Amino acid sequence: KGKCPEDGWDESTIELFLHELAIMDSNNFLGNCGVGEREGRVASGLVARRHYRLIHGIGRSGDISAVQPKAAGSSLLNKLTNSLVLDVIKLAGVRTVTNCFVVPMATGMSLTLCFLTLRHKRPKAKYIIWPRIDQKSCFKSMITAGFEPVVIENVLEGDELRTDIEAVEAKIKSLGAENILCVHSTTSCFAPRVPDRLEELAVICANYDIPHIVNNAYGVQSSKCMHLIQQGARVGRIDAFVQSLDKNFMVPVGGAIIAGFNESFIQEISKMYPGRASASPSLDVLITLLSLGTSGYKQLLKERKEMFSYLSSELKKLADNHNERLLDTPHNPISLAMSLKNLDENSDAAVTELGSMLFTRQVSGARVVPCGSVQTVNNYTFKGFMSHANDYPCAYLNAASAIGIKKQDVDVFLKRLDKCLKTTRKEAKKEKNVNEISNPNTGTGPLED
Repeated sequence: KGKCPEDGWDESTIELFLHELAIMDSNNFLGNCGVGEREGRVASGLVARRHYRLIHGIGRSGDISAVQPKAAGSSLLNKLTNSLVLDVIKLAGVRTVTNCFVVPMATGMSLTLCFLTLRHKRPKAKYIIWPRIDQKSCFKSMITAGFEPVVIENVLEGDELRTDIEAVEAKIKSLGAENILCVHSTTSCFAPRVPDRLEELAVICANYDIPHIVNNAYGVQSSKCMHLIQQGARVGRIDAFVQSLDKNFMVPVGGAIIAGFNESFIQEISKMYPGRASASPSLDVLITLLSLGTSGYKQLLKERKEMFSYLSSELKKLADNHNERLLDTPHNPISLAMSLKNLDENSDAAVTELGSMLFTRQVSGARVVPCGSVQTVNNYTFKGFMSHANDYPCAYLNAASAIGIKKQDVDVFLKRLDKCLKTTRKEAKKEKNVNEISNPNTGTGPLED
């Protein structure tokens, strides 16, 4: 039926299934005689076993989704994986999606592929409208494709950084719609930035006949992000949305899903991919979905949402204990942010010191964002880099409740963060006192006689 099974399969059943697919590939035929340059020969038995002897990859030189006659098993694997992934995207909330395919590139390069496909439809266009998100791969995806990003600064509403819809429309008018390749929006992101106003952007794109590409990097695990995409497609225009395999399905890094509502456009993107492709990302996600089943994946989504509520309430308590506060970002369903105002006031270095302390104590994924850092990416200078704004009011720390997180992860993180905050604050105060004693006038060094 081409759908993800409701109940997951056991490992032996999955392995039997993969071996059945593998014996359909010509390199595994008894008596096969290969005289070409690409015959699925593998020198190492370990490598062959690692890939279940599915060696030919997916697609043909002109189309990543095409069937390869001498690799019927690998081609079937590719078709099945795309079908199962489409089923899960619908299950996760984008019910009117019509087509998708797994591509063996991470999110950034997959976005680049979308932009390069649009180039042929809009040969005069050289700009991409991009509501700012401080994540290098998003920015570089546009540069790599040969386009000029037009950065739209976010607006501060309470603690949240939100899409400046008026600025987007004003920029479209000033540049001219025909000169704009697309609007490149974002759903999943680090707080205090929140998902873009997708419905409003989709309406603008429909009104001005401009394509709309959505970076949905880790949004499949969020019903809110998927709802935004569904609504955007309903009321306006969304041409494609791209999501990472590792962030949403807990597989190794190296794959993404390109999906959309116009079947022919998604096929165009798949045909733009030059050459064949590795089957590894498709194989990984197929194994994962067969082992989980729809019931297992739904359970993971449910647990993630419960852990988000738990992390939010416990991080708020910790913030209160340290005279800080959990920033109010109700529109972000995955990421949270806690202010670090007291650390920032005591010492410029104290904020970054906290980040390194957490990392050395094996806390991964928490981002510590100081005020006023400047970074240049591909000759474009971002002020306040990592905070998604030129002048965010305070330094802060990020933590996220992503798919697969456990209560133990939250509890250990909070315990270690509590200790690090106490230590950092003591050191920062000590340093401040030393400076004040050594020079009560400026705090820069000892007084001269």
